[in-house]
Amino acid sequence: MLITLAQWLQGLSPEFGFLRVVQYLTFRAVMAAMTSLLIGLVFGPWVIRKLTELKIGQPIREYGVQAHLSKSGTPTMGGVLILLGVAVSTLLWFDWSNRFVWIVLIVTLGMGAIGWVDDWRKVVQKNPEGMRSREKYFWQSVIGLVAAIYLAFAVSESSNVRVIELFLRWVQSGFSNPLPPNADLFVPFFKEVSYPLGVWGFIILTYLVIVGSSNAVNLTDGLDGLAIMPVVMVGSALGVFAYVVGNAVYSRYLLFPYIPGVGELLIFCAAMAGAGLAFLWFNTHPAQVFMGDVGALALGGALGTIAVITRQEILLAVMGGIFVVEALSVMLQVVYFKYTKRKYGEGRRILKMAPLHHHFEKSGWKETQVVVRFWIITMLLCLVGLASLKLR
Repeated sequence: MLITLAQWLQGLSPEFGFLRVVQYLTFRAVMAAMTSLLIGLVFGPWVIRKLTELKIGQPIREYGVQAHLSKSGTPTMGGVLILLGVAVSTLLWFDWSNRFVWIVLIVTLGMGAIGWVDDWRKVVQKNPEGMRSREKYFWQSVIGLVAAIYLAFAVSESSNVRVIELFLRWVQSGFSNPLPPNADLFVPFFKEVSYPLGVWGFIILTYLVIVGSSNAVNLTDGLDGLAIMPVVMVGSALGVFAYVVGNAVYSRYLLFPYIPGVGELLIFCAAMAGAGLAFLWFNTHPAQVFMGDVGALALGGALGTIAVITRQEILLAVMGGIFVVEALSVMLQVVYFKYTKRKYGEGRRILKMAPLHHHFEKSGWKETQVVVRFWIITMLLCLVGLASLKLR
């Protein structure tokens, strides 16, 4: 929005020539981060106070880690603070004509709406189930599939008009027309190694990445500050890839596919980083507020969508390794428990408790030790991912 305003003012008088700085992507990214950070810090106390007044407190499972029982009643649904900072900052600083930022915003707010309903039913309506798993998964799938179908053609063309033309050609060909190379699955650390997915392959992979990352971040959000800092680090790293992929010179030099318009996602990534750091101010141990599903599902969906647009699905799994391991720990625990119960008559567990962070707590690690060590691991994994920019 501010780009349009700056251009209008420059047209009125040469005295406003200094506003040309607003056109620079890096300047707007820095300002987006600062804006969302300030929004979070300023409105954070008010949001926490309102959540407390509404008695939107987090219930703690009695069979969980005993040290967490003292957290019962801590305000949850604090993810609205993150979404507020991200949405307002992004809308202020990005180019409204950019289609990629809009689709990321739609996915983020859509997943956030699902999380909001789930949290509201659990905390306000005192329904322990919240939104049923099938209902939640259905709505996540709707958002994931809509985004996947659009992105299958959007990453291959430079405008929405050409996206529609490519889609129509695919339909007229009997759903067999291949996609351009930009839609291939790119393998990091290898020079020009990619695998054509086809339309159906792209849609399936994108759907799995968006829905999977949304749920993975949600499963990770179990300790004070555990999920938000990795989101900030992974999101910031993806912002670097967005800047490279959206720049014709850098993408050609570093052997990345050039996708016009993707660079604008740096604004969203910067806003997400700023909002995440502001939330961490209140979420650090001992937490004054919890993110809730409204924040975790939204941020996970955002990371997955950005990874798909920048063609870095594999690197998302690498840099977000903590999210992947946390999700796998739950899946393996459930599968093994059901298998042993059917075979031996009683369920057995691989971990002392899932997700993985609770296993380490049960093993004697303090909550702050688990959180900081997971942060360090994520930082290392993000550095590995960023190294792939040159090591190809």
